[in-house]
Amino acid sequence: MTRLPRHDGGAGHPSRRRFGRLAALGLAVGAGSLAQAPPVTAAGADARTHYDRARRLAGNDPVLLALVRALTPGATVPHPPAPEPVRIFDDLAVLSTGWVSALALLTEDGIVLIDALTSPQEAENVLVAGLRRLGADPGRIRYVVVTHGHQDHFGGARYLVERFGARVLMAPADWDLVARTRPEHAPGRDLDIRDGQLLTLGGTTVQLHHTPGHTPGTVSAVFPVRAGRERHTAMLWGGMNPPATTTELRTHLASIASFRAAMRRMEVEVELSNHPNDHGLERIQQLRDRPRGANPFVLGRPRAQRFMAVMDAMIRGRLADTRGGGVPGGSGLAATPPCC
Repeated sequence: MTRLPRHDGGAGHPSRRRFGRLAALGLAVGAGSLAQAPPVTAAGADARTHYDRARRLAGNDPVLLALVRALTPGATVPHPPAPEPVRIFDDLAVLSTGWVSALALLTEDGIVLIDALTSPQEAENVLVAGLRRLGADPGRIRYVVVTHGHQDHFGGARYLVERFGARVLMAPADWDLVARTRPEHAPGRDLDIRDGQLLTLGGTTVQLHHTPGHTPGTVSAVFPVRAGRERHTAMLWGGMNPPATTTELRTHLASIASFRAAMRRMEVEVELSNHPNDHGLERIQQLRDRPRGANPFVLGRPRAQRFMAVMDAMIRGRLADTRGGGVPGGSGLAATPPCC
């Protein structure tokens, strides 16, 4: 297995050292946490019970209500117009086609991209052009972290490798998935992501967690961001659209539980997504309209935990639906959704 090189910048800010300590704690405590799935459902509980609980947890919160809508059976991913590239924090940019987005983490020693959109054309016209419009040099892209092996997340990676020499990271299971399903569009197999992998560039450390369910090798990230003097810890859940089979849904639930625990240990307060399923594009517009107001991506720790609790309840509802024959694929024969 290829080992991921570690790049360290100069002396870190105290908040970076603190993040490193928390990351190490996350590694120590989280090892093997996916092995045991949480209890799935109380006796007699049905899908409606879980969906109603999710809506109660969401209350009037637009971020949590968007999550409920996205995870309701029959929901489809919206295809809104592409927003202009934007920095939502001083060191974090969103580069989006509207229905799918990539994140660019800007460090002292280069750029870590999280996802690469659908195609070489989008890599050139959205990622590269967007970074330039924000005053960042796309030639400094060092790594592309692919959250999972669907083409809307890895499709531009080969272009970035060939043009800028970027290294591509993916979990081993999804390198295998890509080789089986989209080999003609995929980058050459490069770096494997271990569960709990630390990627450090320019003094910024990203911790990568295996969160299988959406795909066998879905990865979710925790990393620091800054806005002026403020420092926050952010997360990106790597694959929102629920899988179809009972086994995959149980795996998805176990991933939610383990990542939620890691978020709690690392005091995550910023929630991010790679699709418009979390009121994210609306929050970008809020930032544009009120650039000096409170950053709407900073949920705070209790609200970030409630985000995961809503997701847990909705997936439990999907699982109850599947067991009761209410969701296509309840027979256990359906494949993992091809995107999102």
